[in-house]
Amino acid sequence: MELVTSARIPTAAVLDVIVPAGEPWTTVLKAGQVLRILDLEGNQAVDTLFFNFNDPQERYSVTHTVRAQRALYLGYGSRLMSNAGSVMLTIVADTCGRHDTLGGACAAESNQVRYALDKWPMHSCRDNFLLACATTPYGLTKRDLVSNINFFMNVPVTPQGALSFEDGISGAGKYVELQAAMAVIVLVSNCPQLNNPCNAYNPTPVRMLVWDA
Repeated sequence: MELVTSARIPTAAVLDVIVPAGEPWTTVLKAGQVLRILDLEGNQAVDTLFFNFNDPQERYSVTHTVRAQRALYLGYGSRLMSNAGSVMLTIVADTCGRHDTLGGACAAESNQVRYALDKWPMHSCRDNFLLACATTPYGLTKRDLVSNINFFMNVPVTPQGALSFEDGISGAGKYVELQAAMAVIVLVSNCPQLNNPCNAYNPTPVRMLVWDA
């Protein structure tokens, strides 16, 4: 996919936050605001969900998004669609080139199935999402956790139709920017996964910046 840089200046951002390795993060974007997700050290997967701030029952839909793009992966120009068929956000800059829609969020159950029974207690993205839902004022619960985007994550589809979790294609300083078409709740898990190459087996911090329209 096309690589497009941004002219936005960090010192002009209205929000500039470092999300520690393996931690959750939430914010609300107003319509027109731009969010940059910056991979500080490279190969850090950032699991992300979006909800309509005014009606959280409308939320990001992988089905509608893949169908609208006619592509499994997201990049510059991709429109993130809701389950109501509305555009929620558009990728307006991207220096990584491809973002996963299929790999989902790691969880205690998937860690056991993919890796080993003793991986069950390891911290996961689903844990982060549940914690964020329980500690933020948006009324979200585990029923609202749908298939997420994995920014910077590399999950190729094999010729046999299976998913393969591979080394990331991101690098230190790469970023993706999204402009909100409506007011949205942003729900992030800065992935704590230690068992596959998505984080180079080493979760690292990411930087979140927001600019006004």
